[in-house]
Amino acid sequence: MRMEKLIHLLEAHGPLTGKEIHEKTALNLFDLWEECNQCADIVTTAIGTKYLRLDKQVEGFARLSPSIIREFYNYTVLSLQEQSEEARIKAEQLHQSIIRISKDKLALAKDIMEKIIAAQPDPQGIQEKTCFIIAGDVAYDMAHLEPRPEFSTGKLVNGSDLDIVVIYQGLSEEMIKELDSAIYEWKFYLLKHPGYKEEIDYVIKDLATVERQLEFVGFESMVAAKVLEEGQFLCGNQALFAEVKRRLVQGGIPEVLEDLKARASLEREQARKRLLACRDSINDQEMRQLFYTTDEREEFF
Repeated sequence: MRMEKLIHLLEAHGPLTGKEIHEKTALNLFDLWEECNQCADIVTTAIGTKYLRLDKQVEGFARLSPSIIREFYNYTVLSLQEQSEEARIKAEQLHQSIIRISKDKLALAKDIMEKIIAAQPDPQGIQEKTCFIIAGDVAYDMAHLEPRPEFSTGKLVNGSDLDIVVIYQGLSEEMIKELDSAIYEWKFYLLKHPGYKEEIDYVIKDLATVERQLEFVGFESMVAAKVLEEGQFLCGNQALFAEVKRRLVQGGIPEVLEDLKARASLEREQARKRLLACRDSINDQEMRQLFYTTDEREEFF
């Protein structure tokens, strides 16, 4: 009966995202995902990039992001066989909207960090001795605007946060303190301002710390290396950014992360098949961790 209702819904409204179907049916999300993926008449089209996320709750730490249900909810178009052209157009529109959200967040992060540099007592010194990097959803053009609670205050923010890493070489303690204070003030401002409701998550560290973290030993080191590998340049000294990327390559980090991603992809597909074959497997802790979007807040080290 549920499958018939889903088919009638798509016949009446045309291709829909997982989120749109959920809003129209109010079905339990797992039940909805299961029904849509088991119905031979429904075609699923996922868009965007699946990328590696490190998660302490998963064996081996490696999982893919977005999670299975986040991909279904935000990044999947569902349609009937005869709606293939409509589905293609809707999927492309969805993809372009996600890219636009990512670019807007990237531009906001760049503008704020440049303003922070310009407002420092020695802006030239900051410009020459630091590089500002953005990572996470924005770096993969996978940012979203789904409201979510910010970790420390519980206030709702607009989707993906702005994951900023600041790397420096040769800054004085006073300059570091001034820089940290300025970023924190902007973090608070963006969080509270009703026109933004954006979250900045950031860390400031020197090149020597980066070098130690690239040893890739232990969870914290692995996360730090992954964030730097995926990171994009925002502002500051581009030569310092290039040096960080060079050290990543020199340490073989991209290859190690690719291996982890391949393993995570295989485990994701196995989990998906298991969940569809045996719905009770959702009660397994490992399966739930791979299926649901839990706290996907990046820990920065």
